[in-house]
Amino acid sequence: MSAWGQRYIPAQSIQTRSLVERFSLSKLPRMTSFISLGALRTYVEVGRQGSIKRAAQELNVTPGAVSQQVKALEARFGVRLLERGNRSVKLSPQGLQLFRRVAPGFAQIDAAVDLFEGRRPGPRSLVVSTTPSFATCWLAPRLGRFAALHPEIEIRIETSVQLADVSGGMADVALRHGAGEYPGLKSTLLLTPRLVAVASPSLLSGMPLAEPADCLRYPLLQDRDRADWLTWLEANGVGPSRDAAKGPSYADDALLIEGAIAGQGLAVVRDVYASRFLAAGSIMLAIDAPVRTFDRYFVVVEPDKMTVPKVAAFRQWIMREAGHG
Repeated sequence: MSAWGQRYIPAQSIQTRSLVERFSLSKLPRMTSFISLGALRTYVEVGRQGSIKRAAQELNVTPGAVSQQVKALEARFGVRLLERGNRSVKLSPQGLQLFRRVAPGFAQIDAAVDLFEGRRPGPRSLVVSTTPSFATCWLAPRLGRFAALHPEIEIRIETSVQLADVSGGMADVALRHGAGEYPGLKSTLLLTPRLVAVASPSLLSGMPLAEPADCLRYPLLQDRDRADWLTWLEANGVGPSRDAAKGPSYADDALLIEGAIAGQGLAVVRDVYASRFLAAGSIMLAIDAPVRTFDRYFVVVEPDKMTVPKVAAFRQWIMREAGHG
C-alpha cells in the first residue's frame, strides 16, 4: 500500500489551486475554486494501476469510492478522464495529459515520505516494472533471495513491453533493455546479453550442429519481429536465406524457450533468459556461436528516489545478482 493509502489529509488543509494551475492543462478549463487533493491522488492511482479495483486495493478504499472520486473530477473539469472497458480502464487523451502533470508531484511526495517510512518497522511496497520475459526467466526465480534479505519490503512486479512512466510514479524501479538513454532518469547497466541458438536435446539427438548454416535444416521458431534469426545467422557468416524468417512467431523469449523445450524447432534467444533452462538440461545449445546484441539491460530509477531505502536496497541486491560485486 502506498503512503497515501495509509493516511488522510483534509483537502481544506492544503491549498491546491496553485498546484493545479501550474500544470497548464491547455484542454482543461481553468478553475477558480479548490480541487480535492484526495480526488487527484485517487485518479493518479487509477492511472498507475490501469484498474479501478486495483487502485481501490492500493488505497484501502472501495471501488465505488474510487469511481465517485474520478467522476467528481470529470464533472469538475467537464471532460472525460477515463475510457472504461469491461475489465480495465484507459486514460483518455485529456486524462493522460492530467496524469502526466499531476503524477510527478505525488511521486515526489511519496519519495519524501518513504525516506521516513523506511526508518520504521512494517511492510513497504516496491513496484518493479519489467518485460514479461525478463520477469519470468530471470527475475522471478531470484526474488526469494531478496525476500529473505528484506522481509519488510513487499514487491509487486508489473510486466509490460513498454517502459513504465517511472518519473510519473507508475513504478519505483524499471528493468529494461535498450541503449540506456532515458532522459531525466538514472540508468545503471545490469546485463549485457548475447543471442544463442537453443533446442530440445531430443530434437538434435544430443548432438550439436557442425556449423551455423546447419540450423536452416530444422524448423525455426521466430521472435515477434522475425529479426533475431537473421541477426544471428548474419553475424555467424551465413548469407541471406528465405528460410531464415520462416516459422511460427512468438511474442517474447519465454514463449520461444517453451516452444524449444517442446521440440517444436530451434530458437534464438537471449542467454540471460536461457541460462536457467540450459543448466536444467531442458534445452541445449544447438551450436556454440553466441552473438552480442546492441541492447543491454538497465536498472532505471528516478534520481530523487535513489536514496529511498527500499529502492536502494533493491538496486544493491539486483546488481549483486547480476554479478556486479
